[in-house]
Amino acid sequence: MSTFHLTPYLTFPGTCREAMTFYQACLGGELMIQPFAGSPAAEHVGEEAQNGVLHSSLTREGFTLMASDEGMHKVVKGTMVSLSLNCTSEEEIRQYFDRLSEGGTVTMPLQDTFWGATFGMFTDRFSIDWLLNYDKQPQQ
Repeated sequence: MSTFHLTPYLTFPGTCREAMTFYQACLGGELMIQPFAGSPAAEHVGEEAQNGVLHSSLTREGFTLMASDEGMHKVVKGTMVSLSLNCTSEEEIRQYFDRLSEGGTVTMPLQDTFWGATFGMFTDRFSIDWLLNYDKQPQQ
């Protein structure tokens, strides 16, 4: 069973791999990097972004840091850090999404994803970017 987690999510202008490798060297942990190339998301980004990072995570006991390179949205200072909320049920993700996005701007409605989750994104009424995820099948 997955548990409720709030995780910082960083977005880089093409330097995600370098940054996450640096953070791993400094902090330790296990680093996972998935490029845009070869993923279903590859068709939504330009040729220059194909070698960029679609998603990465650095994990160790009590610590998770996630990150990606900009894909369809350009990053500027102020949009480089988001909050990622991993939910424990379909009901929970819908409740949090509806409550937290009220008065804000939905940038990706809740939808099923190629990685087997329900996922959505929005900027809340205080200009904080959120990513909500519910893994339908516990990850092995």
